[in-house]
Formats: sequence, C-alpha cells, structure tokens
Amino acid sequence: MANDYQVKTVHGYDFFEVASAFQKSVRRGDETQSMFWAVELYESNYANYVWKRMIVMASEDIGLGDPFAIVQLMALKQSYDFLTQKKEASKPERLPFTHAVVMLTRSCKSRYIDHAITYYWHLNKDVYMDLPDYAYDMHTRKGKSMGRGLQYFYQESVKINNANRIPGEDEMEAAAMEVDKVSGVERIDISYSGDEVVVKSKSKKKSDEQTTLF
Repeated sequence: MANDYQVKTVHGYDFFEVASAFQKSVRRGDETQSMFWAVELYESNYANYVWKRMIVMASEDIGLGDPFAIVQLMALKQSYDFLTQKKEASKPERLPFTHAVVMLTRSCKSRYIDHAITYYWHLNKDVYMDLPDYAYDMHTRKGKSMGRGLQYFYQESVKINNANRIPGEDEMEAAAMEVDKVSGVERIDISYSGDEVVVKSKSKKKSDEQTTLF
C-alpha cells in the first residue's frame, strides 16, 4: 500500500516527521530542537533537502522580518558547496550548514510573503484589474497618443512612495531635468518614518524636447 511507505532517518525516525519538526522548530526559534533535527537529516544524507527547505523558509517564514536572511543563506550555501568539494576529513562544511540553521532560527520571523502568495495569486485568477492611469506614459503607445512626454514623466512616472532619497539626489534630479529641458514640475514624494508620514514636495522645472533613458 502506498500509504504504508516510510522513509527512515539514520536513527529510525520518520523522515517526514523529522522534516516537519525541523521547520516548526525554526519558526518557533527553538535552536536546540531545530539543530537536533537538522543534524538528524544531515547524518541521514539529506543535507541537500535541508538546504532546499531553508531556502524556502527564508521567504516563507522569515521573509520581510529579515529581508537579508536569504542573501546570507545563499552565501552560506555557496561556502558549503565549496567546502564539500574539498572532501576533508574534518568536514568543515558543517560550519556553514550549522551557521545557516542557527541564523534562520534566530532571525526575526514574518509569514507575510506566504500569505501574499495565497491572496495575490487568487486575486489575479478571479479579478480583472484596470491598468492605472499613471502607467500610460511616453514608454507606452497609449501614453504617446495622449501626448504624455517628459513633463508627465517627471510629474507622475517617477513619483515614489516610501521614499528614501539619498544626499545629493535632489541636485542630481535637477541636473537631469536641466539636460532634458523640463521645468514646472510639481510632484509629491512620500517617505515613511515609523508611523509618521513625511511629505516632500518637488518643485522643478517644462519642455518635452529630449528623451530619457529612465
């Protein structure tokens, strides 16, 4: 019977139950449990499976709680692969493996991304959404037919919310607009600082004579 099929680990545990215990322990931040089950899978020759699960977990269970966890994880995976190829008796590849498990276990957690998959894929399947008006700029046929050129581009197309404008950015934008011969722009970019909304008004310079690469 198919439902009688079992995969056992080196110490006789059910593979699927160990995999479940591993991921749930990482979610709960239980380092002892997560490392125990990770090692059980590792010693049962399922190290690649653990890495696959961790890559999934980095988005599914950590996600925006620690956006750089996936970057660190992939760097550790690269280190693991490099050391594994050396086939050294001391097995130094266990270092990045352990590093990865502990890092994910201690990371701040957020399941927003997993929930977003459920919601947005359902939304795309069941809802027809009209394109927003700001999509029609000089980079689209419709936008060109509406006469929207560089003036509209600087006014609407480059508007950003959750802005984090770096020092010198306003001056660089002014220089770019000077090159593009655009003036008279009134645009509002919005930054968020905690719960506080910071509104930055951009008053700049009009003409649609040149093109831009942006």
